Amino acid sequence: MPIHLVLNANEKNGHKPVKIFTPDVDPQALQQLRNMAALPFVFRHIAVMPDVHVGIGATVGSVIPSQGAIVPAAVGVDIGCGMNAVRLSLNARQLPDNPKALRTAIEKAVPVGFDQHKRETVKASSLSALDAGIDRIVGKHPGLMKMLRQFRLTWARQLGTLGGGNHFIEICLDEADDVWVMLHSGSRGIGNCIGRYFIELARKDMSREYGHLPDKDLSYLVEGTQHFADYVEALSWAQDYAMLNRREMMRLVVEALKPVLPPFELTKEAINCHHNYVERETHFGEEVYITRKGAISAQAGELGIIPGSMGAKSYIVRGKGNAESFCSCSHGAGRRMSRMEAKRRFSTQDMVEQTEGIECRKDKDVVDEIPAAYKDIEAVMAHQSDLVEVVHTLRQIVCVKG
Repeated sequence: MPIHLVLNANEKNGHKPVKIFTPDVDPQALQQLRNMAALPFVFRHIAVMPDVHVGIGATVGSVIPSQGAIVPAAVGVDIGCGMNAVRLSLNARQLPDNPKALRTAIEKAVPVGFDQHKRETVKASSLSALDAGIDRIVGKHPGLMKMLRQFRLTWARQLGTLGGGNHFIEICLDEADDVWVMLHSGSRGIGNCIGRYFIELARKDMSREYGHLPDKDLSYLVEGTQHFADYVEALSWAQDYAMLNRREMMRLVVEALKPVLPPFELTKEAINCHHNYVERETHFGEEVYITRKGAISAQAGELGIIPGSMGAKSYIVRGKGNAESFCSCSHGAGRRMSRMEAKRRFSTQDMVEQTEGIECRKDKDVVDEIPAAYKDIEAVMAHQSDLVEVVHTLRQIVCVKG
């Protein structure tokens, strides 16, 4: 479906337009979007995906093109958060009758929540490459080391770990009953530290330069300054870390499943993609920084992953390269209510009912991830038919949460 709503259409006040691919937008999110569109370096317009909802710093589901500046709070603290999915050469008929064996195997192999590995699991060469990059960054910003306990040991041992919140590992079946492994995670503790550090740095820089901003979350770093260059370097490092984290986690999951499944091969990797990140791209004939805050790249022919909530469908999609979206699409269903509101409204019994048939945690600590706290993924998909086409429709049978 096409664009449903355009804010600031006349641009009389100098604000760039905001083009929204859904009619379902919270008033608070609309105000956040207006605030972002008022920034002088926004290029052409802001594109808003169908999973849009209020975020911290910037609206989740927004694609912000900029020239000459980046807003660190728009990227957020889960730098490089994204998805990875692979298809196995197995069919549903070959899975064990009791899916709990699959969940148990995954939970033994992959630390979740605040846990980490007892030793490094990735190749020494990969760690060395990361070491060199982070050494340059903390050499210029030693304050980062104070933000993460046992700095080097922690980020190294968190590679191949899930984290908490809405991060997950799932076993899914597609429309042909073929088996997929899908996971969602980002740059863990080190990415959080880098995000928080440069968000605060941008606020201090803006305070010195401009005195007072109407919204401190709109503080930005200006291209050509040292802090901008350092942030781009740290951001790139965290995005690489997140990509490796998902790759390592997928390797651990696949190895853990081998003893409990018939012999199998990986038949296809759908994609390993970020949905909280910045990329230098060309749009409308000009080079710009694209900040995707809860959105994925959907260039023409590019494969992507759009997960639903626990108990809902997920999708492997192919991008259509829609120029008005800056070749982007949604990163999921999008929250309909806050975590606090979900815990207030729903009980563990609600969780049991809404995740019937799925092997997963159903206790009070995951009620904030209940399906009803999210938008209807099928409605979200219907509103982005101009952005992507569906290649595979997946349904979960096992879900591991942090």
